[in-house]
Amino acid sequence: MSNAASDATILGISALYHDSAAAVVRGSEILAAAQEERFSRRKHDPRFPTNAMQYCLEVAGGSGAIDAVAFYEDPVLSLDRVLKSSIEMGPAAETIWPGAAISQLGRKINVVGELTRDLGPVAAENVFFVDHHMSHAASAFYPSPFDQAAIVTVDGVGEWASTTIARGDGGDITPLAEVRFPHSLGLLFSAFTYYCGFRVNSGEYKLMGLAPYGEPRHVQMILDRLIDLREDGSFRLNTEFFGYLTSDVATNPAFEQLMQGPRRSPEDRITAHYMDIAASAQAVIDEAMLRIARRAMALADSRNLCLAGGVALNCVATGRLLKALPQLQGIWVQPAAGDAGGALGAALQVAHSQFGAQRHPGIGRIDAQNGSLLGPEFAPSEIEAALSGAGLVWHHHPDPAEHDEIIANALAGGLIVGRFDGRMEYGPRSLGNRSILADPRRADGQRHINLRIKFRESWRPFAPIVLAEQADEYFDLGHESPYMLLVGQLREQHRRPVEWPDFRNGSASMNELLDQQRSSLPAITHVDYSARVQTLDSERNPAMHRLQSRFFALTGCPVLVNTSFNVRGEPIVCSPSDAIRCFINTGIDVLAIGSYVAFKIEQTAAVRAQEGKMEFEDD
Repeated sequence: MSNAASDATILGISALYHDSAAAVVRGSEILAAAQEERFSRRKHDPRFPTNAMQYCLEVAGGSGAIDAVAFYEDPVLSLDRVLKSSIEMGPAAETIWPGAAISQLGRKINVVGELTRDLGPVAAENVFFVDHHMSHAASAFYPSPFDQAAIVTVDGVGEWASTTIARGDGGDITPLAEVRFPHSLGLLFSAFTYYCGFRVNSGEYKLMGLAPYGEPRHVQMILDRLIDLREDGSFRLNTEFFGYLTSDVATNPAFEQLMQGPRRSPEDRITAHYMDIAASAQAVIDEAMLRIARRAMALADSRNLCLAGGVALNCVATGRLLKALPQLQGIWVQPAAGDAGGALGAALQVAHSQFGAQRHPGIGRIDAQNGSLLGPEFAPSEIEAALSGAGLVWHHHPDPAEHDEIIANALAGGLIVGRFDGRMEYGPRSLGNRSILADPRRADGQRHINLRIKFRESWRPFAPIVLAEQADEYFDLGHESPYMLLVGQLREQHRRPVEWPDFRNGSASMNELLDQQRSSLPAITHVDYSARVQTLDSERNPAMHRLQSRFFALTGCPVLVNTSFNVRGEPIVCSPSDAIRCFINTGIDVLAIGSYVAFKIEQTAAVRAQEGKMEFEDD
């Protein structure tokens, strides 16, 4: 255990809903953090994060180094919400009560027992339960570069709160306002996600990506009938149109009647109706987040803004804040803004509130998230053993300059590269270390990567990673975006005109739009010229910055496609074996793994025959 209280080592846990994770901090320093899904290979794994916890303990020096454990919510308050909601709904809630009771009265209520089993007596003696939204708020404020800031948390629900406003000042976080369940922007957006045929708690980003194809024709109807959104950002939902109170689905027949059509089956073609619904839902979320942020900054008397909660991952809405709030000086979104980030927030909240931790030394200059590269890394011997065990032909280039030259040339030649290097990212975005990279100038890049590598819908957009020094030449962003959490517009000089098909005639295909070269960087330009930008600097990820700088020197292009190293329905790769399996079974041309390189064209016929054979789950 730590000698000084201010340097106490705290293990944080989020578990038993979705996206379980573990994190460990020492004082204000983040030592490690990872989601359980990366180890278990079960996407959004909700189970107790045994593997992630063991990884964090290894980094911290074992269970004996832990001074306290922090859990990301209060199970008793969550049980209180479930009980009171079920009583209020009466017989209508009988279909969801058994599952909710098992969840709340089972492992969640016995968290201390779970921890004691894995950690020993320290867990039973020193466990802290941190309110869900306080965990989110702490995850956003304490690692941020701000000494004081307004903090906004927006998600589905945590205990009772669904939206909270707080003020962060030095080592303290003070709650200022909240909206309570069943009124929830997260649940509202999930209802539209479900209605449009996507999976709740994982398909919301698809709805966001679909929105630019449509027109926001239904905004006023949503504001009139579904949500009473007030000027100060407070709101109430008309719960008559939602299913989450009385069933295990997000909508009900009244919702479908209001939308003038049935829920889209996931296998059905996406028509103009669902495009317009997506555009309208996104517009409402944009406006709600703007009003909430404006109120938060006024209440907290701050020009800085920190965001967390699942809705904070809606980078279209967060990107809009930069343009719509002229008083906004700085914005920082927790890279693991969803429930996984609650593990880190709970640990940081306990470190600061109970053990007197001091804020990190980067205040005013840089955040303390360490590029969000907080997961496991692997030694060269482990990588080499995995390559040999898979029967791959590979090359070793221990000189970083030589290695970068080979990979940069491969990218410049139009090859798709799977890059696996250093520590794994924490949060839903690959930021260069577990990434699939490509030249954004490739005309067929978006469709090729979607269909041959990711095995997903061809209309899904890809994000650019751009050297921070050149970002302003390409994107109208006006703010750094190191964690790919802000959407900006491609600058006018890089655009090309497009002819929009009439989706309402029933015969037009989305591919008619996708096949048009919308810009000089077609693989990363969405249909409305927007892009979810990642700015790459040498401080947060020097190795990736060095590689991309070499690509820039070769091509004159400072931008690459950056998408997560995985296929549809599976988590981002964690281990060398995960990366090798993805390389073998997909259309990735080059595997750059540590200081090793494998080219698909050099592999044996038996290895190459496995391409396209990967099985995957729907996402």
